[in-house]
Amino acid sequence: MKPTIKIKDLSKTYVSKERTKIFKSKKKTVKALNRINLNIYEGEIFGLLGPNGAGKTTLIKCLTTLLLPTEGTAEINGYDLLRDDKMIRASIGCMLMGERGLYWKLTGRENLDFFGSLYYVPPKRRREKTEELIGLLSLSDFIDRTVETYSSGQKMKLAFAKSLINEAPILVLDEPTVTMDVHAARELRTIVKDLNEKGHTIVYTTHVMQEAEELCDRVAIIDKGEIIALGAPDELRAGIEQESVTKVEGIIPQKAVKEVRTLAGVKEVGLTSNNGMSKMVIVSENSRVILPQVIRTLFDNGSTIEYISPEDVTLEDVFISMTGRTLSEDTVV
Repeated sequence: MKPTIKIKDLSKTYVSKERTKIFKSKKKTVKALNRINLNIYEGEIFGLLGPNGAGKTTLIKCLTTLLLPTEGTAEINGYDLLRDDKMIRASIGCMLMGERGLYWKLTGRENLDFFGSLYYVPPKRRREKTEELIGLLSLSDFIDRTVETYSSGQKMKLAFAKSLINEAPILVLDEPTVTMDVHAARELRTIVKDLNEKGHTIVYTTHVMQEAEELCDRVAIIDKGEIIALGAPDELRAGIEQESVTKVEGIIPQKAVKEVRTLAGVKEVGLTSNNGMSKMVIVSENSRVILPQVIRTLFDNGSTIEYISPEDVTLEDVFISMTGRTLSEDTVV
């Protein structure tokens, strides 16, 4: 199997201003990507998994020629990133900015026709492909309305259709299900699998670990602009299977989290909170041994536990084991 995307020492640095006082600021350098080396092979679904701000979108914007890297280069479908940008664009179908990449004053059909023309798809084939996509994605109820009247989920469906209009061999999808309901997201994942079976190479970015586990042949976990883990989902999970994972749900104060982290045998603790409710993931040497200590520590520090149980290892647990944070926490640079 040959690489269809070869990335070598790719880096991207931004220089911005950080305000220190009302009329004063200082330069701030942010390294969004730090010497990424990666091969993505023909015919695979490759996942880029990481929290918001980790560098996933910056990487695919570089690969799709929307951003120039600060250092390094890449080869996409046999074309050099820095010399063959037009050929690279012709080789890739992109869903990078979701609904923001559409023209809201045009109808859905007019959007597909316009973007097809940018790729020099012949008029007859554009009309045929548009009809195919309307049927495939169930767009008929709204395809002839202006996009400004669409719901967020309908806009995402149209953005996905736009990425398929040029029938490119490589498909890049950046958080494609982020505003879709459960049913629409499930349908999209099914279509992604079908496209892959027909020969498309797919790069799929997400911070939802269930999507990566369901779809991807291999996954790169990105954090703070670097690849911290790479491999098939089963391989990555196997790396921490000698450890145990315990999941707790309830009302958990920060002081209780700090105390749990100090317990003997606890490797990492990740916490997410939403509307006062918390989910805590504990990676430890032996969950059954430390479970009584965890429960006692949580109660002693004002926690209310609604659910606690040892769980199977997931890709999010791999990330927590490596960083001490959950995938839903934004990366702070």
